[in-house]
Parts: sequence; C-alpha cells; structure tokens
Amino acid sequence: MELIEKLPELKRRFSSWNVNEDLKGYPFVENERAPFSPARRALPMLNLALISSAGAYVDGTDSFDISSKDGDLEFREFPKEIEPGDMKYAAKGYDVRAIREDRNAQIPIERLNEYDANNVIGSLNDVWWSLSPWIPNAARVAEEMAPKLVERLHRYEVQAALLIPASRLCHQTLGILARAIDASGIPSMLISVDRSVTDMVRAPRTAYYDGEFGSVAGKPNWREYQLRVLDESSRWIETFDQPGSRKLAVDLETQIEAARGER
Repeated sequence: MELIEKLPELKRRFSSWNVNEDLKGYPFVENERAPFSPARRALPMLNLALISSAGAYVDGTDSFDISSKDGDLEFREFPKEIEPGDMKYAAKGYDVRAIREDRNAQIPIERLNEYDANNVIGSLNDVWWSLSPWIPNAARVAEEMAPKLVERLHRYEVQAALLIPASRLCHQTLGILARAIDASGIPSMLISVDRSVTDMVRAPRTAYYDGEFGSVAGKPNWREYQLRVLDESSRWIETFDQPGSRKLAVDLETQIEAARGER
C-alpha cells in the first residue's frame, strides 16, 4: 500500500506552496486507506519503541534545521538512559516550555520505564528516536525517511511503536511513518491532539484527545495525567483489530479529578 496516495499530485501542489509557519495553503496529505499489522503478542511481551518529533538533540551537537522548505529529513537515535538535562529542542509549531519543564510531557521516557518495571510492557526499547517537528515535504518523508527509520526498528527487533508528535505539521509526518511501520509488519500507535490532520493522513491506529501541542503525552509535572494518556493508547496497540481512531477517556477523568480538587 502507498504511504501517500496520489503522490504526483501532492508533489505538484507542494512545489507551488508559499512557505509560511502558519501553514496557510499547505497541501496536507489525504489518504483513503490505511495499512494494518495486528499485534501478534500481548503488550507485556512486546519490545516497544518510542518515536518523538519534538526536535530533541544532545546539547553541544548540531540542531535540526527548521528553516528550509523541505525540512530536516534526518533522525537522531538516543539511548533511553540519556538524561533530560543533556537535551535541547529545535521547536517549531509548538511551545517548548512544557517539555523543558518536564520532558515526559512530550517524550515520556520515565513513564514508559515505569511500565517496563511493572511489566505493563515487555520492555522499552534500548534506544528511542527523535526527528524534527518541521518537515513540510511529505513526499520525502515517505520516500527517504520512512525506509531508513523502519530499517532501524527492525534492526532492534522492535515489536510495536508508539509515535508522539509535538506540532500540527508533525502529526502528518508521524502519521506517514506510522503507515510505513505497520506496512513493514510492526504495529504502531499514534497519539494525536489534532484529529483533523491525523484523520486525513490515516495512520493505522490513532488515539486522540483534546490536548495541546508540545505536551501531547500529558501535562507537565502531572504524572497521573501522563499515565492516563499512555495507558489506553498503549493498550490499544493490542486491541485494535482494524485501522481506525479512538478517543481517549483522559478528558472526562481529568474533569472528575478537577471537580474533586485533586491533581
């Protein structure tokens, strides 16, 4: 299955797009069908990969290029032990304050390590992947980035992938990558706070809720909120039996908690 349907038309529309950060007139990907790979193991037996588009890079190394029309097609690979204080962020399209305050709001390493320790997941993969939040050239994502990233996932024997976008545009980028990952035989889950974009790109599995760019994995310094976002979305990797999107219950639960004066 094609990662981008009607690709020649999309390339033509992108070539005539006048670059602007507000994405006015931007030709978003519109797919009708989605690939799908069912989970062949229960979640407590899966090696889970984390893919973030928050633009994370190690302090002292080169940042992602967030100025070009095409965007930066490279991705970075980090050991899960890397400390938050070692990271910086090439932010575009989202407010970087939440992730600076608490990395888990966008890159939930500590939360997923808790799941690993408590056997909710089989294991968190030894490395996680970071890419730019600003990659307007969707065709190059499909043709260049996706095959390289999928190869790395298979190299690490990943058995499921959790994708967490940071900006509006990277909801599309990670949706394309999710399609490539499922098409390669690895089930994926995309967490979304912009259903309008993820419904168009048609990732195989999407868990959406009314959240904010830059804290898609949950509000900073609010562990319980983050766990609510991650709990359903990660469990749905196993229970989805066809492509689709489902709304997380995190909003309703948070309203109840707020009414009780709890956090």
